[in-house]
Amino acid sequence: MPQPVTFLPDAERILSRQQGLLSTRQCEEFGVTRQTRCRLVQQGRWRRPVRGVYDTDPVPLGSRVRDDWFTHAARWRTWLALLSHGPDAVAVGAAALVLHDVQGLPADFEPEVAMPDGSRRVSRFGTLRQYRPFPTLRVGDREVARLDHALAQALPVLPRESALAVLDDVARRLGMTPDRLATVHDLLRGRPGAKRVHALFPLVDARSESPAESAARLSCHDNGVPPDDLQARFVIDGTVVARVDFVWRLPDGRWLVVEVDGVGPHSTARALVRDAPRQNRLLASGRVIVLRFKPADNARPGGIGRQVAAVLRRHDWHPAAYPAPTTPIDLTPPAAPASRRSGMDSP
Repeated sequence: MPQPVTFLPDAERILSRQQGLLSTRQCEEFGVTRQTRCRLVQQGRWRRPVRGVYDTDPVPLGSRVRDDWFTHAARWRTWLALLSHGPDAVAVGAAALVLHDVQGLPADFEPEVAMPDGSRRVSRFGTLRQYRPFPTLRVGDREVARLDHALAQALPVLPRESALAVLDDVARRLGMTPDRLATVHDLLRGRPGAKRVHALFPLVDARSESPAESAARLSCHDNGVPPDDLQARFVIDGTVVARVDFVWRLPDGRWLVVEVDGVGPHSTARALVRDAPRQNRLLASGRVIVLRFKPADNARPGGIGRQVAAVLRRHDWHPAAYPAPTTPIDLTPPAAPASRRSGMDSP
């Protein structure tokens, strides 16, 4: 039986950070000789995705089963690009966003790296860029473009929905204030492809809780039906019974609620058990219409916004006809008149 390859704790930490990838240089440092590496690849226990880089997981990336697959895949692709270009390669653009732990990138993003001397080399994986000088910081043992510059590098080449998801995420989780976002906006000026990104900045909302929500909200804006409010709360008898993704106030006083289910808050078994009675209470009030969508619904022609717009048109809804609610929306039924509560006829 083949003996497993064992690593010291320091090497295990590097393996974990690099999603199981090792460069030839690192293998030599950890005592894994060329002969051993060749044997492991021949036995199918390791793979060599590109020259100079080994994957200690023999299962191809697309066939791996893990709860954090999307995060793992993004980091795997980023590290493969960095390791294939050598220890001096700098993470830029989307690759830098991955190492800054930014969410919202598409699964097939192109990892970008740059060389500190600006040299051009044959790219083994990813794209080699020659950006003008930009500030960097250390993330682990790697130089990474500073977050504001990484955003300016990545946003022009991302799909619009991914660009908004990234901006929403940095606003919500990474402390990107309006002033810092304005700096990113300035850094974008003059870059190829930046023009289409400028219109997204007014739509940035730190209340968006997932890339799927950001994409759905952008689709609603594109279809002329921007939500009246996000993460709105409904109360009955003083108790919050639901917090929903998007709401629109209808002319007849009812509310249209849209929920975007997917990987995240609505996807776990516990969430499904909780969401059903919550939705039932909303519907039982007689004052709420609920639409539920999957992230994949946004890929249809017109996206989620087209389907929402069709419903709103039937109810004669108009944008900005009502102010966004500043307090929880109260669905408590009105109290019955005193005569009815006592069982007596009105005089």
